[in-house]
Amino acid sequence: MSITNRPVSIETESTQSGNVESMSAQARRFLEVRSLTDALSADLSAEDQTPQSMTDASPAKWHRAHVTWFFEEFILRNVESYHVYDDSFRYLFNSYYEAVGARHPRPERGLVTRPGVADVGLYREYVDRAMVDALERGVLDDDALALLELGCNHEQQHQELLLMDIKHLFSTHAFDPVYVDRDIDEPGEPGPLTWRSVAGGVTEVGATPGSAGFSYDNEGPRHRVFLEDFEIAERAVTNAEWLAFMADDGYRRPELWLSDGWAHITQTGWQAPEYWRLVDGEWTTFTLSGRRQLVADEPVVHVSFYEADAFARWAGARLPTEFEWEAAAETGDSARGQLLDVGRCHPGRADATMIGDVWEWTASAYLPYPGFVPANGAVGEYNGKFMCDQHVLRGASAVTPPGHERITYRNFFPASARWAFSGLRLAR
Repeated sequence: MSITNRPVSIETESTQSGNVESMSAQARRFLEVRSLTDALSADLSAEDQTPQSMTDASPAKWHRAHVTWFFEEFILRNVESYHVYDDSFRYLFNSYYEAVGARHPRPERGLVTRPGVADVGLYREYVDRAMVDALERGVLDDDALALLELGCNHEQQHQELLLMDIKHLFSTHAFDPVYVDRDIDEPGEPGPLTWRSVAGGVTEVGATPGSAGFSYDNEGPRHRVFLEDFEIAERAVTNAEWLAFMADDGYRRPELWLSDGWAHITQTGWQAPEYWRLVDGEWTTFTLSGRRQLVADEPVVHVSFYEADAFARWAGARLPTEFEWEAAAETGDSARGQLLDVGRCHPGRADATMIGDVWEWTASAYLPYPGFVPANGAVGEYNGKFMCDQHVLRGASAVTPPGHERITYRNFFPASARWAFSGLRLAR
């Protein structure tokens, strides 16, 4: 791959002068999203950004290039005056879009040393200028503008993934490196778990595209479901409650576990959530601020669906379905918990908010809503093709960018996944 003979940079009067305020709202929105990605990776060295700690994770450099490729592939390639930055990037930074063509194997993303971090930065700048130029010249039609909004939300997803993946990578280091330095949290004790009654009956769930801001295609169509009366916990399960589960041999009692879950923990030897470790007889957890002592009243985080389901059974309760969760959120407190704060990147204290701090596992398999139809073309591969052997999480987490969260959001991961900022809330 050559890193010479790049296309001539595209500059507009606005980008040359730096007068962002004179740009259109769409251009400002685009640059705002892009700047957060740059901020999140600014203190990562080239060595931090290149490795891949496991197959499910991706290098920070790859995330930065992939989200840039998304704008180039689905929007800029259709702009007549645009010159592709490097044809090899279509192979290197395509994630899973079969209709686009061949792509680099996912397990080997950490082996891509070229382009380097600096050249990925140049790629990002080049595409940014081209996107702003296209927006300011008004050459993007309604379909392209819809893809722009999808691309911005796609980049926000990858901002969260970048932090998840950096956390996993840093956790493998012998000396627990710090991504963001912050004060030690004061110890606290969770209050008693209380419950809120939610009336059943026929209710509507899901998003109506275009009626209340952006939503992904898998959040609709809005449709009716029937719910029995139920109760939902007023807060997420805490570290203190998880310690009680462990003290009661929760990881060693097969009657609490689904068959697949028991087989998985038997094979892996799990005895605690991801990143937990005993240090001098005390349980600690690895955070993006290094290894810290557990804070009892923080939500437990980095547990799998298998663990969440076993805990719920141990507690004499269950996980809510995603429809129960949405109905409860619609009628509950509209406040937000901890969302992405670049100076923290960690959950706050467990409270009554249902959105923020940790994604919450539900009992629901990730399946299409009635009437769901993927979009035509490669972009239709965004969500629908993954509706198999995955479970839905609702809410948002402490690394979800503010403004990217909403009640109808359907996150999804395999049952064994733990590197996401995932926790749980009980129902009964």
